[in-house]
Amino acid sequence: MKKALSLRARLLFGILAPVALFIVINSVSLYRQSLAAATTAYDRTLLASAKTIGEQLDVEGYDEAARLRAIVPYSALEAFEADNRSRLFYRVSALDGEMVSGFAELPFWRGQIPDRGAYSALVDFYDARFRGQPVRVAVLLQPVASAKGRGMAVVQVAETLELRETLVRKLLTDMLWRQLLLMGVTALVTVLVVQRATRPVRELGEAIEKRAADDLSPIDAPDAPRELRPLVDATTEVMGRLQRLLDHQKRFVRDSAHQLRTPLAVLKAQVQSARRGDVAPEQALREISQTVERATTLANQMLSLAKVEQLRQQPESVPLELGEVVRQIALDLSPLIADKALDFELAVDQPVTVRAHRWMLQELTRNLLHNAIKQSPRGGALSVMVQSTGGEAVLTVRDEGPGISAELRQRLFAPFSAGDTGSGSGLGLAICREIVLALGGRINLDNRGVQENSAQVVGLDAVVRLPVYHHNS
Repeated sequence: MKKALSLRARLLFGILAPVALFIVINSVSLYRQSLAAATTAYDRTLLASAKTIGEQLDVEGYDEAARLRAIVPYSALEAFEADNRSRLFYRVSALDGEMVSGFAELPFWRGQIPDRGAYSALVDFYDARFRGQPVRVAVLLQPVASAKGRGMAVVQVAETLELRETLVRKLLTDMLWRQLLLMGVTALVTVLVVQRATRPVRELGEAIEKRAADDLSPIDAPDAPRELRPLVDATTEVMGRLQRLLDHQKRFVRDSAHQLRTPLAVLKAQVQSARRGDVAPEQALREISQTVERATTLANQMLSLAKVEQLRQQPESVPLELGEVVRQIALDLSPLIADKALDFELAVDQPVTVRAHRWMLQELTRNLLHNAIKQSPRGGALSVMVQSTGGEAVLTVRDEGPGISAELRQRLFAPFSAGDTGSGSGLGLAICREIVLALGGRINLDNRGVQENSAQVVGLDAVVRLPVYHHNS
């Protein structure tokens, strides 16, 4: 697996790479500018040498008949030799290439004067080789006039490149070490800044690493930079969810061990009693069957309660039509309704959509309706209504049971707090409450009297309110 770069490495690379690229580009640009300036300066020297030679020319005759004469001692060029490493060579010729003075082996110029030169004189510069060495040559077309004639001379002055190359190397060396020094200082400053900027990240990582394995308390980082606050807040939120999930799992394991111990102990005692022959086989089997049924119901409801918490951590949900889910559950429980000969009514005013997991809505409706069927007297009335009121989906399950007492109301939604401990596990309403809270709703159990505020209870209304889902939301 490829190892990811650290934050410090990314910052250093992200800062130093552009700086290094800029320094390289700047160095090349400065070098070229310096080289061009040095070339221009030395070319001026060559032009001055050519002009000095041109000033010492004489002529007899006019135009094509002109005869040029030159008396140029080599000592006249010594003033233009910058040091003893570079050498100057010259050649004076007529326009047709006829040699007048200088070094005959210096090739005659066959070029062309630029249309727009940098100098007012008729001069051209070019690179060539002379005596096996690279040279820079200046060519000057010098008009020559005297009392005896008028003509045009071609003056060529060549200089070896030792001095220019020495200057170029010095320019390059000076520039490189300064740029390297600048890059080194930039790298040092960048490292120090990055180290300081990433210190809160390292401190935060060390603080989290030193925590105990089961320490999921909120992260206390008041000095964290603003850029880290979203990470700290998100991590704290995740740890909070993990803490709630861990607490739920611990509670589930504790409650499971406690609640399943009783029916298993009863079942064991019933089996031992049946084996001893204390009761008739048919009665023993009936009692064992009832105990197994209660234990199965308890186990299923505990698994349902655990599943609610699992789905709470999974935000994936879909829009569902509440009335359609209620009709399905009512159809599933129709044998129980028929068995008690209940006068059942299902009223859905209009389609109302909520966003939820289908299992959650089904489990909520099944538990509420199952409790209502169990509490309703034989032949009594049982109604289920689905309405949309004030931006809420309202599910009402109305029975004609005995209702609930004020004392029981305070603990009815707590796990294992059944009103009739002999007929239920006490998890049904706890499951309903957890589902409703997970869906962002409310649930109420209200006694229904003969008249408003009447003390005589004639039934119970279980009312669930859930947020309505709008298609454009």
